[in-house]
Amino acid sequence: MGRHGAVTFQGNPLTLVGEEVKVGSPAPDFDLVSFEGGMHHVRKADLLGKPTIISVVPSLDTPVCQVQTKTFNSRLGGMGDTINALTVSLDLPFAMNRFCGAESITNLKTGSDYMDRSFGTAWGLLIDELKILARAVFVLDSEGVVRHAQVVKEVAEEPDYDAAVTALEKLA
Repeated sequence: MGRHGAVTFQGNPLTLVGEEVKVGSPAPDFDLVSFEGGMHHVRKADLLGKPTIISVVPSLDTPVCQVQTKTFNSRLGGMGDTINALTVSLDLPFAMNRFCGAESITNLKTGSDYMDRSFGTAWGLLIDELKILARAVFVLDSEGVVRHAQVVKEVAEEPDYDAAVTALEKLA
């Protein structure tokens, strides 16, 4: 099932695979891969117990995705271990780890959806035509319920950082 026109890329309408994740609903399960400290899986269950922000980007090798990741890294620095912060993309885990090391991204963990795109399809963010993830930000409470959701309409634009950080601060 696709949602045609749910997002655009440089003005062109694109189709998102899966259902839209709405505020108030339980966050869908997922299985991501991280290379931080060796290969391991990151699942929804790993995020329970603390408020969580999930920053979703098409690729860390593009300028807007880099700005989004750096901005959240700096904005979340003061929250320390009171929250979980995760960047998700279809980049390989090795590339995500390299980028975060090179750019001193220390306040966000990474999760790659390259194995089976379970995150992209479960969260309604896989762009059918391009086979990459749409740009989005979600905030979950400590029980894994979605409290803030933004799928950025134009993939080439940045998300609303203030709205996401404010939603997270209310839960922390």
